[in-house]
Amino acid sequence: MITWLLAGLFTFVELNCENLFDCINDSLKHDEEFLPEGSYAWTRTRYWQKLNGVGQTIAACGGEDASGTLPDLIALCEVESDTCLFDLTRRSLLRSARYEYVMTHSPDRRGINVALLWSPFTFRLLGSSSFRIQPWGKLPPTRDVLYAYGQTQGGDTLHVFVVHAPSRLGGRRESEKYRLRVSQCICAAVDSIQQLHPSARILVAGDFNAYTKEKSIRSLQKCALSDISEHARGLHGAKGTYRYRGEWRSLDHVLTSPPLQQLLRRCFILDVPFLLENDEQYGGKKPFRTYLGPRYIGGFSDHLPLVAQFEF
Repeated sequence: MITWLLAGLFTFVELNCENLFDCINDSLKHDEEFLPEGSYAWTRTRYWQKLNGVGQTIAACGGEDASGTLPDLIALCEVESDTCLFDLTRRSLLRSARYEYVMTHSPDRRGINVALLWSPFTFRLLGSSSFRIQPWGKLPPTRDVLYAYGQTQGGDTLHVFVVHAPSRLGGRRESEKYRLRVSQCICAAVDSIQQLHPSARILVAGDFNAYTKEKSIRSLQKCALSDISEHARGLHGAKGTYRYRGEWRSLDHVLTSPPLQQLLRRCFILDVPFLLENDEQYGGKKPFRTYLGPRYIGGFSDHLPLVAQFEF
């Protein structure tokens, strides 16, 4: 039975879903690979297995010491459409949770977006919007940043930004300027909120395609945001949310303003066994992903979820 963890504990999750596409061709986007006749052979069967896999992952994020609970807010990256989110919240194994959602409609060429899910039992959305990032040089358009704000059960206002920054394709240094532009736009929005509400509880999360010491993350820290996920670890050996050539790294981050950081109970990586598989090449474990190149593996995602729990 699905239940909610009350008694003041508020759980936030960030998850890159790894290409959660529907099976419908969008003539305005380059989503041809993820169609039944595309190079990834993205069939309805695989689509529904993926949806239920995302649902199973979210359901596990209440914490291994809080079995049967569900998170209150979930930031998702790499989601294509409203169809995906409707099916996830209304038709997948997560349907009884009754999550609501908002999402962006970005100019990303493949149609990739970000979204925020919330429990109507523990959070009341007051408003949302998105802002567009102007392309850098010859690099392609990137995902919009989603901004949403609402109230928790106790009446506390929470401001949330969901980010999927430009990829590292084209070279880290050249693309870093693009990611830095994203961070600067977020900092400007955060500053505007703090000028009106100095004690605002602000949360910025997503896949930043950057590590903690890179400029785009340091830029966010300079505008009074703390990376509470910097030292997050899993209970089953994960030292990051992503594994590259045998090395654990974190491209995903959760940052908060000081008033929200004071309420942090813990931040960890969910690395339960079903989300992992053996790393045959480098040893140890790695995320059990859906695809390796065009080869279908049938796993959950190439990223592990970040879970942050606060005591309001």
